[in-house]
Amino acid sequence: MSEAEKKFLEVRELTKSFGSGDTRQEVLKGIDFTVAKGEFCVLLGPSGSGKSTLLNILGGIDSADSGEITINGDKLNRMDEKGLTRYRRKHLGYVFQMYNLIPNLNVKENIETGAYLSDAPLDIDELLKVLGLYEHRHKLPNQLSGGQQQRVSIGRAIVKNPDILLCDEPTGALDYTTSKEILRLIEDVNQKYGNTVIMVTHNEAIRQMADHVIKLRDGRIRHDDLNTIKLTSAELEW
Repeated sequence: MSEAEKKFLEVRELTKSFGSGDTRQEVLKGIDFTVAKGEFCVLLGPSGSGKSTLLNILGGIDSADSGEITINGDKLNRMDEKGLTRYRRKHLGYVFQMYNLIPNLNVKENIETGAYLSDAPLDIDELLKVLGLYEHRHKLPNQLSGGQQQRVSIGRAIVKNPDILLCDEPTGALDYTTSKEILRLIEDVNQKYGNTVIMVTHNEAIRQMADHVIKLRDGRIRHDDLNTIKLTSAELEW
C-alpha cells in the first residue's frame, strides 16, 4: 500500500462545540487520526462521546469549528457549499439507523436513486443479488422487514461506488439475528468493492470485526488501534 493509500483519510486537530457563553459545550476537542484506503474502521464510544458528530463532519453534513479533513488529497474545509455538495454526491455513501426509503418506489427504484448521483454506478441487478434482494426488487418498502429495508438503504448508498461508506449505528434498530446479517453484508461490501467503511457504534463486540478501532470518550480519542486478529461478523457474540 502506498503512502497516499495509508493516509486516504486524514483528520487533523478537529474541534467542534455547540452553544455559546455558559451553555457552550465542547463536543470534539482536537481529534487526530488517519484511515487507510479500503479499511473497515469503527468509531466506538458511549452516548455523548462525540462519535456521531465526528461522522457528520466527515460526511460534510456538519462543519467543524477548526481543524482539517483530507480525503484522497481533497481538503473538505476548503470547499464552498456547491463543491461540498458535489463531493458528497460523488464520493460519499451514507447508511443511517433510520432507513429513509421513498415509500412509493420499489426496492430497485430506491437503489436507483443513488445510482443517478454517480458517473460510474455499480450494476444494479448484480448489487441486488449481493444484497439478497433480487427476488424482492419489485416490492415497496412497507412490504419488507426492517432488515430488508436496511439492505435497501445500504444498496442505495453503495450503488454509487463511493470512496467512503459512512454508517451511523446501522444495526441500532434491529434485533440480534438481523444485526448480524447486516454486519455480514457490510463486511461483504467492504471486501467485494473495496470501499472504505467508517461505522459509528456503541456495541463493543463490533470492534472485533474491524481493521481499525478508534475509541472516543468526552470528545477525545482514548484509543487508536489496528486489529491484528479479526473476527468475521458470523463469529461475533454479544
